[in-house]
Amino acid sequence: MNTAHRLLAIDVGNTQTVVGLFEGKKINASWRLGSVARRTSDELAILIEGLFRLTDFEMSSVGRVVISSVVPPLGPTLEEMSKRYFGVSPLVVGPGTRTGISIKYDNPREVGADRIVNAVAGYHKYGGPLVIVDFGTAITFDAISANGDYLGGAISPGAGVALEALVERAARLPRVEPAAPASVIGKNTVHSIQAGMYFGYQGLIKEIVKRMKDELGGSAQAIATGGQSTIFSSGEQIFDKIDPDLTLAGLQIIAELNP
Repeated sequence: MNTAHRLLAIDVGNTQTVVGLFEGKKINASWRLGSVARRTSDELAILIEGLFRLTDFEMSSVGRVVISSVVPPLGPTLEEMSKRYFGVSPLVVGPGTRTGISIKYDNPREVGADRIVNAVAGYHKYGGPLVIVDFGTAITFDAISANGDYLGGAISPGAGVALEALVERAARLPRVEPAAPASVIGKNTVHSIQAGMYFGYQGLIKEIVKRMKDELGGSAQAIATGGQSTIFSSGEQIFDKIDPDLTLAGLQIIAELNP
């Protein structure tokens, strides 16, 4: 009897790799790893096996693997890992993959796989029109029409990138964690940097979301996902939903569309 019935979904971003384990449409567990381009297939397998053990899952229960990646060196490495340690050729999201949506970008091949996967999940779960904001190394804003077309979007440097650039260029400023301060008037250097980043990015996010909603007709929902979505969604009613596992859900849907 074949007991390999679960789907392993892997979303590789520039900073983090998100791994999810599905049983049917239900996500059993999800984890975040650092995206390290020089990792080997063996190292990745060891990390994933360790995560499985921590949550009492068996690697032998995986029957399919689906991957989206914006880090080119890691794509082939994950494919090799999938074949060697799970015994399956993975579905890698890219040109030619069935997604169920029409891409209206000037050159559809320029759109990152993660943005398409988010669009698939967003439209499937919430309908359209939609504005999807993904907080990662970059903050991406994607517009989805009422009938599910991917229309395009905007890209902004992520808060982590901006903080690294600030510390690198200003010798006396310390490295701080992005956080929501109590006041916009910082009483020390750390709180001042956090106030500038937090309220500055809230303004950026709020303005782009508003303009996209207006261009979509004013009735669009705004969905936030990604590692820092909970930080920048607090305090302001910018988003209708916070969905940290949106990209993983999109990978599961695409796997169903490509049996």
